[in-house]
Amino acid sequence: MSDLALGVRLYLRAAGMVLRSPRLLRLGALPAVVTALLYAVALVVLVRYLGDLVGVLTGFADAWSPTAREATEVVVGIAVLAAVALVAVLTFVAVTLAIGGPFYEKLSEIVDDTVGGVPAGPERSWAVALARGARDGLLLVGMSVLVAIPLFAAGFLPVVGQTVVPVVAALVGGRLLVLELTAPALERRGVGFGSRRRVVRSRRVLGWAVGVPTYLLCLIPLVGIVAVPIGAAAATLVAREMLGEPTGVPARPAPPPVERRAPSVD
Repeated sequence: MSDLALGVRLYLRAAGMVLRSPRLLRLGALPAVVTALLYAVALVVLVRYLGDLVGVLTGFADAWSPTAREATEVVVGIAVLAAVALVAVLTFVAVTLAIGGPFYEKLSEIVDDTVGGVPAGPERSWAVALARGARDGLLLVGMSVLVAIPLFAAGFLPVVGQTVVPVVAALVGGRLLVLELTAPALERRGVGFGSRRRVVRSRRVLGWAVGVPTYLLCLIPLVGIVAVPIGAAAATLVAREMLGEPTGVPARPAPPPVERRAPSVD
């Protein structure tokens, strides 16, 4: 089975685990709810002043014809929204994990225990888990901002900015989300940030199969509250698969049994 199909199956299994377990859903949703409230306020402010921001960025087009100026404002507006969406989704997860580090540590442990046992790792207090979440969250925010800058610039290009850039944003965003969401499971196995990047890079398509749906679902208001815990559970399964541990989902489906018939005697 290809990594794409395997990743989709892991994601669907994680979704079933979270949605059928009130405990997992509560663990993952509570920090996301707090973050969603903070981001709702920020979104209202952005929408309120988006026109003014686009006007400032397109000041160079004031002397152009009305048609050219309006087209430029539309392109710039889309570019701003694409860049803000990328940073918002990635920082949403980063802030959620920073707030709820201990919650997602526990969620990952439960998933591990369900599919094959939790490996013996270093004991961490809630303070340590919170500090780790804040540290990795800041790293993810920094990386997402660095990625958003060239994507924002590319968004000014006609056609490309409205077609290629959103696709690239989803792929890059999915990769960064998997890098962050696999942190609890991989660090429990002694895999630090640098090594985690190499592990995730070793099977990019598998990571995208989980990260891209999480990224896209987080773009939908309020859906991110459920998408983050599902993504965290799926990332734990992905981490196990990348390290060769059982996930409960076979890499290849078993072939159907072949019916054997006794040879006929003429």
